[in-house]
Amino acid sequence: MRFFFPDSQDQVDPLFDFVTEEHPVHRVRQRDDRYAHEMLQERPFDGLLISKSIVDGHGGLAAGRYSTASRTRLSREGARRFFRVDPAPADVKIGGACGAFTYVMEEEPPYSVSEVVDFYDVCGLDWGVSPDHIVFGFVRPGDPVPPDKLPEWDRRRKLTISRAEEFLIELERRKSPLEPVGVAHGWNAESYAQSVDELQNLGYRRVAMGGMVPLKTRDILATLVEVGSVLKQDVGLHLLGVTRTDEMQTFASHGVTSFDSTSPFRQAFKDDTDNYYTLDSTYVAIKVPQVDGNAALKRRIKSGQVDQRAAINAERLCLRTLRAFADREADIEEPLSALDDYAIITGEKVRSSDYRRTLEHRPWEACRCGICEASGIQVVLFRGSERNKRRGFHNLAVFRHRIARNGFHSLRPSEKSR
Repeated sequence: MRFFFPDSQDQVDPLFDFVTEEHPVHRVRQRDDRYAHEMLQERPFDGLLISKSIVDGHGGLAAGRYSTASRTRLSREGARRFFRVDPAPADVKIGGACGAFTYVMEEEPPYSVSEVVDFYDVCGLDWGVSPDHIVFGFVRPGDPVPPDKLPEWDRRRKLTISRAEEFLIELERRKSPLEPVGVAHGWNAESYAQSVDELQNLGYRRVAMGGMVPLKTRDILATLVEVGSVLKQDVGLHLLGVTRTDEMQTFASHGVTSFDSTSPFRQAFKDDTDNYYTLDSTYVAIKVPQVDGNAALKRRIKSGQVDQRAAINAERLCLRTLRAFADREADIEEPLSALDDYAIITGEKVRSSDYRRTLEHRPWEACRCGICEASGIQVVLFRGSERNKRRGFHNLAVFRHRIARNGFHSLRPSEKSR
């Protein structure tokens, strides 16, 4: 089971000063900041997945998440050099997709097949997903198929198959070495199986199961069982955006050979409870909002509800007592009391019991991911991208160990470019 991490240009500054909250004066992000595989002791993925919509922008991401300079450099250097995984082991693969969730509301995908192949070729990718259009809807066995939605669902499924056929033709015309991956969409297990069957008949030996992110695990499994009735022995399935580590063995038994997900990374700062991973548990990250960077708090200060000086002093007290606790120079009650007082000022939820568990267990001290040793308690603080992304990188490392624990792949050393 191979895990691919979707890129969103996430890096951290290895020389960021957590006490002064400052970057080095001569820092150049492109040159000095580091990706997850450069910060961790062990590479947390088998490869990367690049989205054309993330790079070039579309819809809600009109400008993309890449600057003009970054897009130019990606095109000039290629993905391996851009992400600093070159030279890399032969089993590190970089793939590409269109990012169909960004244009789901449109009549048709905004990119032509030729434009997609251009993008994959310029980036020098190893494999690429054919252009697709998501079918947003799923009907369980015994439930009626909505007659008003079925025509649009069927149109999108057939459009995806049509683009997949054009994709193969274009790759053949260019004699491209890219490994093609077709996308299967559907609105129930049977329509997904039909898509997989048609893609196989076109010649695809890898098929990505699309549009499954919102589905319940039972629906994914039921679909895979149905797909298994038509799946050829030499065809592997890829789950787009699906993370279910407890079901990996079951997925594998139904032909799944790879998947991609940002969930371990994003939970570090998007989830309300499961922010910091350990092999068998999760912890709540401790929120210490920045007075000068928290929009809600700045509004309260501007309206006169909160005294700015009092907020700054409370913020500094939290950070100071947390550092002292980490160094065993303060009792746990000191940072907990400071955090409670600061939460009242900021309007955040008071989470004494959650924070007590995180502080009492000191999970960062037992971790050897490469980030926790260097960052210490800072990695469990919910505060700014330098801390939050480090925690996300840590989660990727633990997630990779969870996959390995389920019997998939031994971990390989991280590639260090510097």
